[in-house]
Amino acid sequence: MADDDQFTMDTDSEDMNEEEEEDEQESDDDTGFFPIDEHVVQSSQPSNQLMRTSSEQSNKYSSGLTTTNAHSQDNNFEYVVLSQEEIVKYMVECIKEVNEVIKLPSTTVRLLLHHFRWDKEKLMERFYDPNHQEELFRQAHIVNPFKKTIPVQTQLTSSSQRTTHRQVSQSSSDQTCAICCSTRSSSEMTGLECGHNFCINCWQYYLTTKIRDEGIGQTIPCPAQCDILVDDKTVLQLIRTPEVRQKYQHLITNSFVECNRNMRWCPGTNCTNAIKAAYCDVAMVVCTGCNTSFCFQCGQSWHEPIKCKWLKKWQKKCHDDSETSNWIAAHTKECPKCHATIEKNGGCNHLICKNQSCKYEFCWVCLGAWEPHGSSWYNCNRFNEDDAKKARDDQERSRAALQRYLHYYKRYHNHHESLRLESKLLSEVQKRMESMQQQMSWIEVQFLQIACDVLRQCRQTLMYTYPFAFYLKRNNHSIIFEQNQADLEHATEELSGYLERDSNQIANLTEMKQKVQDKYRYCSTRRKVLLDHVAEGYDCDYWEYNEDL
Repeated sequence: MADDDQFTMDTDSEDMNEEEEEDEQESDDDTGFFPIDEHVVQSSQPSNQLMRTSSEQSNKYSSGLTTTNAHSQDNNFEYVVLSQEEIVKYMVECIKEVNEVIKLPSTTVRLLLHHFRWDKEKLMERFYDPNHQEELFRQAHIVNPFKKTIPVQTQLTSSSQRTTHRQVSQSSSDQTCAICCSTRSSSEMTGLECGHNFCINCWQYYLTTKIRDEGIGQTIPCPAQCDILVDDKTVLQLIRTPEVRQKYQHLITNSFVECNRNMRWCPGTNCTNAIKAAYCDVAMVVCTGCNTSFCFQCGQSWHEPIKCKWLKKWQKKCHDDSETSNWIAAHTKECPKCHATIEKNGGCNHLICKNQSCKYEFCWVCLGAWEPHGSSWYNCNRFNEDDAKKARDDQERSRAALQRYLHYYKRYHNHHESLRLESKLLSEVQKRMESMQQQMSWIEVQFLQIACDVLRQCRQTLMYTYPFAFYLKRNNHSIIFEQNQADLEHATEELSGYLERDSNQIANLTEMKQKVQDKYRYCSTRRKVLLDHVAEGYDCDYWEYNEDL
C-alpha cells in the first residue's frame, strides 16, 4: 500500500488525550462483544445447585470459588460446576477484569489471554515489560495497538456500531478484490488493521468456511495470510447466519475451557457443563448435572489407584502397534544372518531364508547354521552353541513379555466389560426393587441400589489396579497390594453373583438382604484398605516402576 494511504498515530498530547477517550469509550462499547442470545446458547436450564444470584456469580468469577457454592473433596480440593451460560459469563468477567487494567479492546484482551492460556498474572507480567511488549503482540498475532499504523480502508458501519479505527478522508474510487478479482466500490470492501481489503462477499464466504467447515473460531487468520487474526467484532458484523454465529461462539467457548488449565469439560454423555477449580491437581470431581465422576487433571474417568502418567502410557500401549510387534516377536523368528522376520508354517526344522539376497539355511530350533547338523535333521542336538543360545533367550524374553502383558490386559479388559454390562444390571435391579415392595417397604429395598453403586465402584477400582500392577516392580509392598487386590476381586464377584440372582427364586428375602448388605459392606471395606495402602505407598515411596515397559 502506498505511503500516502496510511498515517501514523499522532504522539502530541492533544491527540493522545483524544485517543485515550476513544479507547475508554471503545472499551465500554466492547463489553458486549460476545452477545448471549437465546438462539446462540442452547442448553437446558441449570439445576438448583448451579443457579446463583448475580452477586454470587460476581463473587465466584472474581475470587474463583466460594465456600457456599463450591464442592469439596476430603483433600480440600474445591471446585464449581458451570453451565454453558455461566461459562460464557465467566469468560466475559475474566476479559473485563483484565480490560479494566490494560484498557484495550475486548477481542485483543481475549486473544492475549488465550495466548497465555488464560493466566492473567502471566499476561500482566509480560504486558508491562517494556523490553518484551512488541514481541508479546507479535507472538499473539496482534497488531501492536501502541505502535500500529492504520491504513485507509472502508470499515463496516451501522447505526448501533462505530468503526474501530479513526476514519480519514479517502477517494471513492473502485477497488479490486484480491480473492475474486472483481471490481468493487469502496463501500463494498473491508479489511483488518493489517491493511488487506477484500470484498464483503469473499469475507463472508471465507469466515463461513473457516467456522462451519474447518471448525476454527479462536484463531482465524487474515485471508492474505499475514498472520493477523480476525477480531470478534468483524466476524459478528459480517456473519449473519444464525447457525454459523452459534458455532463461532461455541468454538470460542470451547477454546476458553480447553485452554484454561483450571477448567475441564465434563466427559459425561451429552453433558455441556464444565468444572472450574482453583488449581489443577489429581482429584476426583463430580458433575452435578449428570453425576459423572472423573479426574480433574487428565479429564478421564476417575482412575484411582493409578496415576495419570501411567494410565496414559498404558492406554497408548493398548491402542498402538507395540503389542503387535510383541506378537510377531513371540510367534516368529529372525533370520540369524539378514534378520528378516520368518514364520514357520510346516513341521520341518530346516529353514531357508526367502530373502533373495540371503538364502541362509538354519535350524528353527537352535537358530544355528544348518550345515553342521549333519544327519540329525529333525532332532536338533546343538543347544549349547553361544549364538544359538542367545537367539533362543531373546525369543523367550519376548514371549514372556507378551504373556505378562496379556495377563494384565485380559483382566483389565474383563473388568471394563463387566462394568459396561453391569450398567444394564441397574434397570433389572430397579424392577426387582419394585417387585420386592410387595413384601418390603421402599426404604427396606434400597439396599439393592446401594449394592449396585458399591459394585460399580469396586469394578472401576479393580479395572485400574491391573495397569497399576503392570508397571510395578516386585517388592514386599507389591505383594501386599496383590493380596488386597485378590481379596477385593473375590468379594466383588460374589456381590455380583448375589445381584444377578432372580429374587423370585429366593425363598427368604430377609436372609438375602442380610447377605447382600454384609457383602457390599465387606467390599467397601476391602476397597478402602486397598486404596489406603496405595496412598500410603505414594506418601512413603513404596512403589518403584518399570519405566521401560
